[in-house]
Amino acid sequence: MGMMAPDGIGALLRGAREAAGRTREEQAAVLQAARGGKWFDPENLKRWETEKRLPTPVWHPLLADCYGRSPEEIARAVVVSRRHRKLHQLIDREGRDGGSTVDRRKFLGVAAVATGMAGLPDFAEARQGINAGLSTSDSSDLAYLEGAFERHRGGYRGRPPSEVLGQMRADLDLLRELLGRPHPVSVRKDLARTAAGITGLGAIIQHDRGDQRDAVGWFATAEQAARESGDWRMLAWVLSRHAMVPLNYGAPNVAATMAIRARAEAGRVPSAAGALAAAVTARSLASIGDREGALRAVADARAAAARLDSVQGADTWFGYPAQKHHVHLSQAFTLMGRTREAYAEQEAALALTMSPSVMTRALIAVDRAACVRSDGDPTTAAALAADAWSRLPVAYRDGLVRSRMDALCQSLPGSSGSALSEALVGR
Repeated sequence: MGMMAPDGIGALLRGAREAAGRTREEQAAVLQAARGGKWFDPENLKRWETEKRLPTPVWHPLLADCYGRSPEEIARAVVVSRRHRKLHQLIDREGRDGGSTVDRRKFLGVAAVATGMAGLPDFAEARQGINAGLSTSDSSDLAYLEGAFERHRGGYRGRPPSEVLGQMRADLDLLRELLGRPHPVSVRKDLARTAAGITGLGAIIQHDRGDQRDAVGWFATAEQAARESGDWRMLAWVLSRHAMVPLNYGAPNVAATMAIRARAEAGRVPSAAGALAAAVTARSLASIGDREGALRAVADARAAAARLDSVQGADTWFGYPAQKHHVHLSQAFTLMGRTREAYAEQEAALALTMSPSVMTRALIAVDRAACVRSDGDPTTAAALAADAWSRLPVAYRDGLVRSRMDALCQSLPGSSGSALSEALVGR
């Protein structure tokens, strides 16, 4: 193997140990104590410091705790070491195969990009590396990433979007690195499917944070991965979720077109993606004033939701649970001005909404206020919205919730609109 990565895990562990004035044996004793006295071999630490072996994800929390680093820093350092190792493997292989100096320089330049040695990306730039990997890699050992996918797919669970995004960062870096490795073709589709799921989750979070441009880019990456995986349900899910970006940020015609594509990919087999696509279609058509088409799509969404099994109806970002169903229909009926039906959907959604669902409760409150406005009481509508805003934690006062609040504010006449505008600015 070539020389160690200067910013890799070996340099990090050795540098921190030496800065603390400890020998390897003493540092191993620290690790052992943190494990509740369970034996930790100093030779294992030596292998990590010399990068003869790299710590697997199961060790990352322990290392973070004992070295005063975050788990994300440990994971990123491991990624750097893996890239460095891969680059030197490619260099050694190219050297054995021969080639001119000019060809070798070209090869090394491509290798540096393929392995990520050109520099670690920030969150937005990571997508570029994943896109490149989807076109060049074959497959990977998905054990860790599949576990990460399962952890993240459950939704916010009371955590603000920015916090979840930060927790995903290291996994996105690992995905980027894994996509750059050569792997057996037999597991290529599993890799692409996992890539589609994880990048799709990143896109959802960016959507909720209000970063429309980055959300669209991540959804495009997820669509590419889903198509490569051959998983039609994953593709339909990506398209359905992607349609919610233009839907929630002022382009309902684009949303309707994308939702129709999602429905076509979902086909007639019951799926969460198909039900979601029907609901998004209903909301999109309601937004552009096509009430007849919206009502047909509502009926389709209800029929699709009724046919889902427990897996497809699970309360995750990949499922279409009853609570989400009622939230979508609340928005559709609110946009159509059918307040009696909208109120019923809101009550049904709230009855199924768990206490940590901060964003969901806020969006329902905005719908409720919009219905009150449609019923002729803008003053009460403004008061309801202002009260919901005052209860909203600061971490949620941007992105989707802010966009909905602003739209409601603009629809309120005179002093009512001014009162809500002041509440949004002053609190």
